[in-house]
Amino acid sequence: MTTRQGPRAGGPGKFGQGRDGQGRPGYGKPPQGRGGPGKGAPGKGGPGRRPGDDVDGPAVLYGWHPVSEALRNPDRELRRLLATENAAIRLAEEVGELRIIPEIVKPGTITGLLGPDAVHQGLYLEAEPLAGPAFDALPDDAVLLALDQITDPHNVGAIVRTAAAFGVTAIVTTARHSPTVTGVLAKSASGGLEHVPFVVVRNLAEALIELGERGFTRVGLDSEAPETLDAVGPKTPLVVVLGAEGKGLRQRTRECCDVMARIPFRGAIQSLNVSNAAAITLYALMPRA
Repeated sequence: MTTRQGPRAGGPGKFGQGRDGQGRPGYGKPPQGRGGPGKGAPGKGGPGRRPGDDVDGPAVLYGWHPVSEALRNPDRELRRLLATENAAIRLAEEVGELRIIPEIVKPGTITGLLGPDAVHQGLYLEAEPLAGPAFDALPDDAVLLALDQITDPHNVGAIVRTAAAFGVTAIVTTARHSPTVTGVLAKSASGGLEHVPFVVVRNLAEALIELGERGFTRVGLDSEAPETLDAVGPKTPLVVVLGAEGKGLRQRTRECCDVMARIPFRGAIQSLNVSNAAAITLYALMPRA
């Protein structure tokens, strides 16, 4: 992806990320491999880096929903499946014929691999990360989420689950300053990883510029924005840009948005967790079926 000057429609000024009373960003009126980068940038027809490319080893999925959805996904290349006897029986009953033969183990074997805090429900799967689409392969009515350095895997996993519920086309994130798409993130996504691909880019600003040139409306969420989501209204193709809790959207990211918008709250609490804010924004901006 070549460097070029981006639009300034959303530009600097009062579009700084708002904070709530505890110093966190508010998403409404004020009081988120292995190997090196893939060949070719997403906007140029080549795939971006696959999620999980910066870890040595396969993607690790555990728990009923992440594992069962991965087993149902024909695009997910499977390596190794560990299951307790009861979990294997449930898989046979609810998933049917499996593409991989499970190794029957005691619950403690999986706990030993994941740690005592992991709620694995007797299932552990090692699989290849899923490849993301190229920008030029996205449909004309695509809806994307772009994550600007949201690093908490629980938050990103919850965003993935929300994106899957709303039928988001893909999630754009950066190779650095983002959690790997495995483990805790996958568990929090509750199977959503199999339905919403990731496009991992080197530079988010350049990716937003590329999307703007392809006709996407880029809406950044900001608690101090003059426009509300109601004023923006549903439209496609669309990319909703979410910033990290604690610091919000970076200046360069804001400059690459066409419009900054806020959630119009009426209550005493004027901010939300980023995954909740993503759900409200998608409901407000996605065209009705």
